[in-house]
Amino acid sequence: MESLWKGLLQNSLLLAGLKAFAVSLILTPILRDIFRSYNVVDRPGERHLHPHPIPRIGGVAIAAAYLIAVFPLGEIPLWKLLPGAAVIFLTGLLDDFFTLKPVFKLAGQTTAALLVFFNGLSVGTLGRKEPLPLWLDLPVTVLWVLLTTNALNLIDGLDGLCAGIGSIATLAMFGAAWLYGNQPLTYATLPLACALLAFLCYNLSPATVFLGDSGALLIGFLLGCYGMIWTQKTSTLLISLLAPLIALSVPLLDVSVSILRRILRRKPIFSADRAHIHHRLLDLGLTPRRAVLVLYGFGAMAAALTLLLIAPQLAPFRNGLLLLLVAAVVLGLRELRYKEFDLVGRWFFGGELQRNLEESLRLDSLGAALAAAPTREIWWIALAEAARECGWSRIQWRKPGGASEVSFHPLATTDWIFSVPLGKMGTIEIQGRPGLRGLDLAAFASVIARSARAFEPAEAARAEAV
Repeated sequence: MESLWKGLLQNSLLLAGLKAFAVSLILTPILRDIFRSYNVVDRPGERHLHPHPIPRIGGVAIAAAYLIAVFPLGEIPLWKLLPGAAVIFLTGLLDDFFTLKPVFKLAGQTTAALLVFFNGLSVGTLGRKEPLPLWLDLPVTVLWVLLTTNALNLIDGLDGLCAGIGSIATLAMFGAAWLYGNQPLTYATLPLACALLAFLCYNLSPATVFLGDSGALLIGFLLGCYGMIWTQKTSTLLISLLAPLIALSVPLLDVSVSILRRILRRKPIFSADRAHIHHRLLDLGLTPRRAVLVLYGFGAMAAALTLLLIAPQLAPFRNGLLLLLVAAVVLGLRELRYKEFDLVGRWFFGGELQRNLEESLRLDSLGAALAAAPTREIWWIALAEAARECGWSRIQWRKPGGASEVSFHPLATTDWIFSVPLGKMGTIEIQGRPGLRGLDLAAFASVIARSARAFEPAEAARAEAV
């Protein structure tokens, strides 16, 4: 037994992991108390669920533990990682102290991504025999780093969530690297995983310290770099893409959903809101701790699926496993009940798209017919024909010289009445049956009013001539 322990302790990889764990475990409470005394804390508010101020510079302990653990290791190309990691850490630290504007945070993240690229770390070949051309490799690398960096930062909303998901994703990448014999990646990932596991001793609910942007951005940045180290050492396109994407599926899914929601709502992509996945779980009635455990479970499932998909023995079952993952994601998003996606679903799969297209074409046709009408009488005939096609019960034109009315379903029950004032031309009033609208009434009113105004110059000219 003693010889076994000596053999383990002589393993530089194990020593690096133990060193990162010990430094993070010891340094985190020391820094927590220091920053609390200097009032560098996150205060309770609308988007902060904790009841009292909590220090938010836990990322300093993670960065120090990782640097101390990996610096003596010759297996990691540190000159590729550390300059960009330093920039991303300083960007997050400045944001923790001074709350930087999004444009400055983005500038710091982009600088870090460019440093990584020009130091020789990029998405590389993506499983191809030939490397990607520079014009494609550079933007893809920068976008990938920005995506992972912000993905981890965005999920940092509940006690233990970002550090826990980050440790699970890191362990998944470590397992993949171990299976494929990717030694640089194993030495890069295990110290971070161990540092995060130690940090979770103080960050799980109820947390006494937060990562802050310095920690969340650093974790996301390093995970993005791990994904690129992985792609450069694998020769299959599917495997090179799957491992990092699925290992990071929880934060990547959250940032993708956030971007889609804001695009659908026509809001800035970097605007803050309270509709991330963990917020939706809270809105569904889960406690913060249970919401974190649910996301841990999904992250662990994704990590296990990562290892299954890259296993050569399971290659025949990859398509089935991918379908299982897609089904889990679709069902999960459905349970979260995002109104934006419900609307999109009804639009494409519930017939809303076809109905809106038909309605738009019908309004265009009506507008053309009314605009082409040379007299009020022909204008009224075209309007009555449109009412008949819509299935309305009655349409009436109350004009200065009297009233015109056409009834299509005199015995039908009237559920609603809609009036369109036309100024000197009087008022159009329509009545409809229950549940039958036929057209967007506001757009219908706009078409009628616009066509009615076209008669005013002609009538004024005739009156002047008389």
